[in-house]
Amino acid sequence: MNDSALTQAGASGRFSLRLRKEGLLPRVLLALCLSLAVAALLVLLAQKNPLDAFAAMLAGAFGSPHQIGVALNRASPYLFAGAGLALCFRAGVINMGSDGQIAMGGVGATATILAWPGTPGAVAAIAALVAAGLAGGLWAGLATAIHLYRRVHEVLATLLMNFVALLLVQFLLSSALGQPGAGFLQSPLMPRAVWLPRIPSFDFHIGIILATLSAVLASFLLWKTPFGFGVRVAGRSRPAAAYAGFSIAAITWNVMLGAGAMAGVGGGVEILGLQHRLIEGFSSGFGFKAVTVALLGAVEPALTIPAALFVGFLETGALAMQRQIGVSSSLVTVIEAATMLFILAATVRRT
Repeated sequence: MNDSALTQAGASGRFSLRLRKEGLLPRVLLALCLSLAVAALLVLLAQKNPLDAFAAMLAGAFGSPHQIGVALNRASPYLFAGAGLALCFRAGVINMGSDGQIAMGGVGATATILAWPGTPGAVAAIAALVAAGLAGGLWAGLATAIHLYRRVHEVLATLLMNFVALLLVQFLLSSALGQPGAGFLQSPLMPRAVWLPRIPSFDFHIGIILATLSAVLASFLLWKTPFGFGVRVAGRSRPAAAYAGFSIAAITWNVMLGAGAMAGVGGGVEILGLQHRLIEGFSSGFGFKAVTVALLGAVEPALTIPAALFVGFLETGALAMQRQIGVSSSLVTVIEAATMLFILAATVRRT
């Protein structure tokens, strides 16, 4: 597997991550064992039985076709955004704005459905997903413009845009897109005709299929096109990329717009496939999970597919453990974070 660069900020502010090639499998297995040990210790401290907790986690993730479908639905927005972030990180651009881009994708999809009532379901759903991608790309483009033309670091620009997006969603749900008389901020329920189709028995929507195709396409662009070559060169060395004739600004625009569009479609898929309405805060935390997915996938878009599935099944199993064993939600969060941290420590290193 090729080395992957996360970023190079000026002379000292950026860093790169490389996938360790030698002995990767033993390190991953060791990381899983350590994470299980930490989880068992935490469950013991909560005065619960670790064996019962792990059994509940496995049953919650893989115990039935429905549970598998739940995990796949959870993984869909993480995969959309994570694959886009992998492209950004490869180019040496740290995009921390997926939360806001996913939120704006939800706004774009919802506004499209509500603006054209009576439109045939398939046409409306496709138009909504296109609008979601455009909204997410536009939001990423605003952060990119702030970064390139006002010299604001992209981490700061994209991170702060998340908060603006969340406030904008609140404003829209309290005005144009909101459901009158609802007890909390949400849009009207969308017509069933525009809901994404679901796979029988497993009950997961086709969003995970669309996300997988987008990750494969992103990987093709990265490795099989001149654009991807420029992205990889820029991620390794910006001076070398500039010397070779690549425009760093153009590469930054392209990867940010692409990542924003993918995250936006992820938001649209979450709305059309699962929520069926825009809800305040529906995207909170998705962006940071997407960063984890990108890093677990060694900033290789194709490898974000198993990474997103891992995160989706881990979350589903952990929540089932919380319900069945009675551990606190904060403990579940700590267990998830520890597991991801150990896996990251096993697969990447600073250079």
